[in-house]
Amino acid sequence: MIELERKTRILMISGLLILATVLSGLAVYAYASSGTNANSPTSNLMSYYNGTFPGPRPFMGRECRGWNGFGSFGGAGVSLNVSQAFKDNVISIAKNNTDVQNLIASGYNVTGVRPILTATVEGDGTVTLAATTAIVTLTQNTTSTNTMSTGRALVWVNVEQAKVTKIVTMARSVIENP
Repeated sequence: MIELERKTRILMISGLLILATVLSGLAVYAYASSGTNANSPTSNLMSYYNGTFPGPRPFMGRECRGWNGFGSFGGAGVSLNVSQAFKDNVISIAKNNTDVQNLIASGYNVTGVRPILTATVEGDGTVTLAATTAIVTLTQNTTSTNTMSTGRALVWVNVEQAKVTKIVTMARSVIENP
């Protein structure tokens, strides 16, 4: 019985080590992908979020889950056209928020609007598709003598309630000392 418990512990520890190795490899991959290069101060990591891939597609050739990937609305080659009226409405709602106003005042610009589609299946099988929320992308790029700063803000807008529900900001500064 003691030998069985010992083997079980060894297997559990081995499994945890394998899991830690895989997770650390993913962390290294994400860190390496987010680095800047001499041509651009912006990160490659956010381009994956936006659905564009600057090089070989990550994750075994599949797109990221949530924007045309496996298990999500759409697929390879499927595009979603968003009307200018929808974009203008979402941007107007976002700009009424004081936090978004502060971001715009500090140099952020609106660079994209992505609707989040919600599908509802009724009891009779009828499917209703609606864009009840959207994500507004704001970006900021500043350069001084030896410093490049980039920032990105993602603003979640509830279109039905006409309000901002969440803002996530990410910033990076690169200081070069020649």
